[in-house]
Amino acid sequence: MEQNKEMTAQQSLQLITETFNKSRKGILRNSAKYFMLWGVLLTVTSLAIYLLWHCTGKPQWNFLWFAMPLLGYPLAAVLGKYNVAVPQNEVSKMLSGVWSVFGAFAITLSAVAVTLVPMNVTLIIVIIMGLAECMSGVLLKNWPIIIGGFLLGVGGAVFAMLVKSDAQLLIFTLGGVLLLLTGIVMKLQYK
Repeated sequence: MEQNKEMTAQQSLQLITETFNKSRKGILRNSAKYFMLWGVLLTVTSLAIYLLWHCTGKPQWNFLWFAMPLLGYPLAAVLGKYNVAVPQNEVSKMLSGVWSVFGAFAITLSAVAVTLVPMNVTLIIVIIMGLAECMSGVLLKNWPIIIGGFLLGVGGAVFAMLVKSDAQLLIFTLGGVLLLLTGIVMKLQYK
């Protein structure tokens, strides 16, 4: 008698769910180090720019922001070599897209603010950064990421509107600390 080798619909759904959850956990495990990397870079860069601007009175120190991706992307590439193998899927592609779009917006808006149209770049970037983090948390079904992104976006926007001096940069210091803490929580959750 021939055994039925086809899966039932329920077994197929269960296999898909298990595969997705395993992939999601792998992505979270791998992403923790990137949250920590960018959190440290953001904290150090924002503090350096704030201190240099505050001590010299020269806002031109803001050009140091452009050094952050020049340092961060190669470091991220090196960290990526040590990732646990996780098959590419729609979630990982969307996550990559969210952060790529954020980076493109942040760099372009900063360049536009410097060269063409003065604007409150701090306000804009902190909102889109918080949004990118929140969306990442939703995609990964991870509450620490969602909460961290919400706090950064909404709290940062309020801070940027209330503080009108070079001290606005300190919101990015807080943002960096939030990213770092989020990465640490993820690392502890998904050892």
